[in-house]
Amino acid sequence: MSDDDTVDADDEIKLVMAMIRPDRLGAVKQALAEVGAPSLTVTQVSGRGSQAAKKGQWRGEEYVVDLLQKVKIECVVADIPAEDVVEAIREAAHTGEKGDGKIFVLPVDDAVQVRTGESGPEAV
Repeated sequence: MSDDDTVDADDEIKLVMAMIRPDRLGAVKQALAEVGAPSLTVTQVSGRGSQAAKKGQWRGEEYVVDLLQKVKIECVVADIPAEDVVEAIREAAHTGEKGDGKIFVLPVDDAVQVRTGESGPEAV
């Protein structure tokens, strides 16, 4: 790789993806805005991890709920460190109980702004 091929760390685009408890979404949105990452995508999802399944009874029949409701947050950043976004989400989503969630950081090869056609970090 030549010197011209090196990627400046400031030009990196990262996708921070987190699965959290639905009741922590408001706190996470506020924390992201405070660190300068107000743009996000939120999806209602269900899943399971180390949190125990819940048993219930309906009309005399027992059932198990092993897929729990979660919220998936996706935040693409280029102009602020992904570590700041991760820490903001972690602090705001933390309750100390099993099922608080997970955070993943992934590299993004490129981004394109549909309206302007800009690409790379400027598109984010």
